[in-house]
Amino acid sequence: MNDTDPVQSTRAEPIALWLGYAGLIPFVAGAVLSWQLPAEWRPFTVAALSAYAAVIVSFLGGIHWGIGLRDGTPWLFVWGVLPSLVAAVALMLPPRHALLIHALMLLLCYAVDRRVYPAHALQAWLSLRWRLSLVASMSCFVAAASG
Repeated sequence: MNDTDPVQSTRAEPIALWLGYAGLIPFVAGAVLSWQLPAEWRPFTVAALSAYAAVIVSFLGGIHWGIGLRDGTPWLFVWGVLPSLVAAVALMLPPRHALLIHALMLLLCYAVDRRVYPAHALQAWLSLRWRLSLVASMSCFVAAASG
């Protein structure tokens, strides 16, 4: 394995760790604010979190396009667009319902990654992916439950 090739790396890159954890800030802030802000601000907060979650779900699907481009596996391209399509449909629903779908998609994306990443020498990323997916999905569930 070549440690300079990020696709073949056996360790998560420090910048990816920082950016991944920084990407949780809107999730956690949205969950907290959905419970703490005055009632008139809560719908905006929940809608903003839903939009952010949709972007992240789409990003997770896009990773599979990159993997598919490297090895030509057709189903990776199909899977790669599915999260974006689900996220787009979810955005047409009331935000609290959309957050439930986004939370489930975050967990489903992780489940797919557990199958795909080891086959492409990317298993070093699974620990980070699990932590990010868990916090992000729980944040969506918490915000969806806010009054």
